[in-house]
Amino acid sequence: MEESYCASRRWEDLDTDILVKIFQSFDIFELTKGIAHVCSAWRLACCDPLLWKTLDLSMLKSNFIKIPLEPYVYVDGRSDKILTRVLKISLSLSRGSILTLIFHFNLYVSDDQLTYTAERCPRLKRLVLPAWNRIKKTGICKAIRAWTDLESLTMPSIANPPYFMEEISNNCKNFSELKIMGPCDMLCASTLVRCLPKLKVLSLRCSMLNKDALIMILDGLQHLEVLNISHCLLIEVPPPPASKRIVKELDHLILEKASRLRQFLTCMEEDTCLMCQRTKSDEGLMRWYKYEEGMWKADEVSSLAL
Repeated sequence: MEESYCASRRWEDLDTDILVKIFQSFDIFELTKGIAHVCSAWRLACCDPLLWKTLDLSMLKSNFIKIPLEPYVYVDGRSDKILTRVLKISLSLSRGSILTLIFHFNLYVSDDQLTYTAERCPRLKRLVLPAWNRIKKTGICKAIRAWTDLESLTMPSIANPPYFMEEISNNCKNFSELKIMGPCDMLCASTLVRCLPKLKVLSLRCSMLNKDALIMILDGLQHLEVLNISHCLLIEVPPPPASKRIVKELDHLILEKASRLRQFLTCMEEDTCLMCQRTKSDEGLMRWYKYEEGMWKADEVSSLAL
C-alpha cells in the first residue's frame, strides 16, 4: 500500500492577494511591527498600494505637557521616537502610494517629521493635520510645495494665515476643500477670499465665527458649494466702545446670501444641542481633549468626516 500524506501549505506560499486582504485588517502599529521582514512574499504584500491609500495615524498621540512659551507644548522624546519609527517604516513600505494622511489632534509633528513625510508622499490629496504647534512657517510651506496634488485639508486656526494660503494657491491647483478647526475672523475670511477663490467646500464647525467674516465668505467665495457652520459661536463686533455679542439666530441677509449654496449646514440650538453648548463653554476654541475620543473627527460634511 502506498503511503499517503497531506501536503500543508506554508504561509509564505499564500497568494499575494490573500495576504493583502489579511493585512488590510491590521492597524498601523501591526503593519509596522515587522511583518514585512518575515519573508520576501510578506514584504511584497506589505508594499501593496491597497494598504497605503490612507495612512491613518489618528490612534497615535503625543505624550506632552503645555508650556507658557512657543511652541506651547513640550513633547516627550519617546513619543517623537515612536512617531519617527512609524513614519519611516510606513513611508518605506508605501513607496509613494499614500493619498490620504491623517494625524491626531494631539499628535504634535515636528518640522523634520513633516518634511520627511512630504518628500515621500508626493501624490498626497488629503491632509488632516489639526495641530501645528511645533511646525514653523518654513516647514509647512516646504511641505505644501511638495504636495502639488493636494485637494483637501483639515487644519487649525493660525494667527497669520496669508503666507500659508498663498502657498496653497500657488502650488495646489486642484485644491477645493478646507476645514478650519478654530476661530475664523476677518483676516482669515479675507485671506480665503483672496487666495482660495475657487474653494468649493468649507467647514468652520464648532468654532468662533465673526458675523462679518461669514458675510465676506458668502460674498467672496463665488464657487463655494458647501458651507458648514454647525455649532459655531457666531459673534457680532460693533464699533467701540460697544462689546461683542453672541448672535442667537441667522438674519435674513445671511440666509439670502447662503441660498445659492448647494448645502448650508447650520445648528444654533444652544438649549438642546450638546455640541453648541460645548462650543459656547469653550468660547469658540474647542478643547477636544475634554470630550469623547474621536469626537474631533466628526463633520456634517461627509467628505470631511473621518
